[in-house]
Amino acid sequence: MLALLFSSSVKRGLLLLLLLAVLIVPFVPQLIYPIFLMKVMCFALFACAFNLLLGHTGIVSFGHAAFFGSSAYITGYALRDLGLTPELAIFAGVAFSAALGAVFGALAIRRQGIYLAMITLALAQMVYFTFLQAPFTGAEDGMQPIPRGRLFGLLDLNNDTNLYFVVLACTIGGFWLVHRIVHSPFGQVLRAIREHEPRTVSLGYAVERYKIMAFALSAGLSGLAGSLKCIVFRLASLTDAHWHMSGDVILMTLLGGMNSVFGPAIGAVMISALRHYFDALGAWVTVAVGLIFIACVLMFRRGVLGEINHLLSLRPVDGRSTKEKNNAQI
Repeated sequence: MLALLFSSSVKRGLLLLLLLAVLIVPFVPQLIYPIFLMKVMCFALFACAFNLLLGHTGIVSFGHAAFFGSSAYITGYALRDLGLTPELAIFAGVAFSAALGAVFGALAIRRQGIYLAMITLALAQMVYFTFLQAPFTGAEDGMQPIPRGRLFGLLDLNNDTNLYFVVLACTIGGFWLVHRIVHSPFGQVLRAIREHEPRTVSLGYAVERYKIMAFALSAGLSGLAGSLKCIVFRLASLTDAHWHMSGDVILMTLLGGMNSVFGPAIGAVMISALRHYFDALGAWVTVAVGLIFIACVLMFRRGVLGEINHLLSLRPVDGRSTKEKNNAQI
């Protein structure tokens, strides 16, 4: 019965149903506020991009807010002060964050473990204080208002419905790119580095180069999420570059499941929904998030999606479990 329920056709049907629901949302704002859903999509992409390092390369970064925030500021500056079109502003933000990620990677990979993580945190704090002091950022007030402009000179992004579908398309494209990276030969090398780096070196792979590329790709996709959030809210603030943002994305990834491609997106939905719908609790919402995180760590060690995948792998196949079937084949 379980095998029938979670058959491939049913999974495809659920995905199509989810896509249909996401497409309908802008036309029923009384059910879900489209701006909130755009925010969720930005954080989902951010979490999946971060997981390229944590889950698939085995590198812990405490500095990903630097990429998210810097891309938001660069995009905002390009739109407001330089008068560029949205596509060029987003490209500028993504390119800057990817280059910044390569710099972070080149400096941080000289160490491993907690020392690497602390280097990324120190570098991110340097970026934070740079934006705090820079004259064009607005300091604590943030960079605002940021014009949305017209995409390719045709599509008016001041219309929330138009912007929603642009953010949706960018998010789906980002998810596809993450999936493609993870399942490519490059992604296989990243997993080899995560599992046993000395053996990967002995096979002749330039591990340092792969790590820097992973940093750049993760930073670039994180920058895409930051640029989209900047356009959605017409604001780039220090919150986007603060170390709390780095902690939030780690929390999202661990809740959703770092050993899956899209698990972090589920974690992003959970955290964003908690903070949105329990906002009336004020500071207590942080306590609620912490309690849920503790519960998930105790009961869902693989994350939400990781536990679901684990349960599905144990379902009966031809009257036997997958493990029993594999043993029989051996």
